[in-house]
Amino acid sequence: MADNDFPFTMPLADDPSDHVAAYSATFARGSAEQLDRHYEPDAVLVPRPGCPVTGAERLAAHNHLLGFGVTLDARTRHLYVAGDIALLIVDWSMRGTDPRDGSPMAFQGTATDVARRGSDERWRYVIDNPFGTA
Repeated sequence: MADNDFPFTMPLADDPSDHVAAYSATFARGSAEQLDRHYEPDAVLVPRPGCPVTGAERLAAHNHLLGFGVTLDARTRHLYVAGDIALLIVDWSMRGTDPRDGSPMAFQGTATDVARRGSDERWRYVIDNPFGTA
């Protein structure tokens, strides 16, 4: 889906403790463009251990993941804030059905993420490392 398929823009968190919930709500809507709003322009996403991406590659990684149609359950285990920087340790899981063959799909991990408060007082990822313990 493109951004113009949505009647409104999903909100970004103005409190770092709400960042994961805001991201998860946007994920559930299924728009890679909306999901990418939760990242700073030069932010890094690590969709596979050791494979950081940014920019158009980050957006493509969102599209790829959303294409599976899985649901995301994410919970912040630890949150450490120093001024405008936050370190988030997040336990997450994704479950769904493989659209290719109907088999069950399940992914899980513990993310190590860094977010920063922008000049608009909203929090965005600087580094999103879903497999942060790998």
